[in-house]
Amino acid sequence: MTRSNKKSFLAPKPRKTSPKRRSGHWLLQDAKARFSELVRRVRSEGPQHVTVRGRDEVVVIAAEEFRRLQGNLKGQALIDAMQASPHRDIALEPSRSPMPVRDVAL
Repeated sequence: MTRSNKKSFLAPKPRKTSPKRRSGHWLLQDAKARFSELVRRVRSEGPQHVTVRGRDEVVVIAAEEFRRLQGNLKGQALIDAMQASPHRDIALEPSRSPMPVRDVAL
């Protein structure tokens, strides 16, 4: 009896292909290899997402957009909001009480 080679009758396995990348989404290795293009696309198309192992990890945005989102670090927006409040005339006094002291054996 002769052996038949079953492998020759099987259809070839399809090769794994990388998933199709959505516009504005980059695999980390592609973002590193094509960083200049990533920066150009941020300027022309807007925020670009960088994924690691299939998960969104970072979003690259333009510097102006970052500054806008960061806001005024001096708290002027909070001061303005508090001054615009209809309850701004209420006097707030912090209540202070002494903290209990424990005996700690050294």
